[in-house]
Amino acid sequence: MKPPTVQPASPVASVDGSAALRFERVALVGKYHASGSREALEQVVHFLHDQGCEVTLERETAHHIGPLGDGTRDVAGIGAHCDLALVVGGDGTMLGIGRQLGPYGVPLIGINQGRLGFITDIPFDRFADILHPMLRGAYEEERRTLMHAGVWRDGHGVFETIAMNDVVVNRGGAPSMVELRVEVDGHFVANQRADGLIIASPTGSTAYALSAGGPLLHPAIAGWVMVPIAPHTLSNRPIVLPSDGEIVIEVVAGREPSAHFDMQTFTSLLPGDRIVVRRSVHTLRLLHPVGWSYFDTLRRKLHWNEGVAT
Repeated sequence: MKPPTVQPASPVASVDGSAALRFERVALVGKYHASGSREALEQVVHFLHDQGCEVTLERETAHHIGPLGDGTRDVAGIGAHCDLALVVGGDGTMLGIGRQLGPYGVPLIGINQGRLGFITDIPFDRFADILHPMLRGAYEEERRTLMHAGVWRDGHGVFETIAMNDVVVNRGGAPSMVELRVEVDGHFVANQRADGLIIASPTGSTAYALSAGGPLLHPAIAGWVMVPIAPHTLSNRPIVLPSDGEIVIEVVAGREPSAHFDMQTFTSLLPGDRIVVRRSVHTLRLLHPVGWSYFDTLRRKLHWNEGVAT
């Protein structure tokens, strides 16, 4: 598979010579648990209306903060009706909606109201200046790989979902390790005794996998990162695997183990359960301002070269 690439788009000129709107029907998704979220979303709605956009509020967001814009729709409705989704919040908000909208092909733009903002990269205090040209086609598009994961029990699928960041199998609350058998493309890799195991996408390599000692993986690389969590055998190290294969994690032993998907959905596991991870047929479309750089994001968020003039 050809690695995903960043593609610039050119503004489309209107008949009067100004740049015409490329995105007229915009969905708005908010971090509704945060204080001040309604006021922030109201500012975005007013801005979008001033640009001539029809604004649809995502249904769960509307349920928590009340009606805004021109109506509400669920994810399927947004996928069928909207040209663009604006996510106002942090990376967690983007994860929650991104893996749901990915199959519909709706592009997303992230306005950062959180702490890190690896994939919500537009500062809230500058959103109007940055969004104005983007709504008219001046943006760069990036496609991020998604993960398809399922849990199999006694030969039957009992759970499946899409993840953007990672699939994590870990021990329960008891102070004991979980034992896992790992296969890649049908080939036995190892039995691991650890607190757990992370399979992360390039997007997720800056999340839990990084905290567990895994490497950063550029989004253009078609690979997964497999990272053990506090392994019993210290020679069990992170490894980068091709994303076009199949990873199977079988639960050999453990007290109340569980599987987490983007740390937002989870399922309880039993000994003998097999967690199967493959590359999804869908990708996530992220739009960035012209001139955006993944390395600029890393440098800002990880505080590289602090004190060095740039």
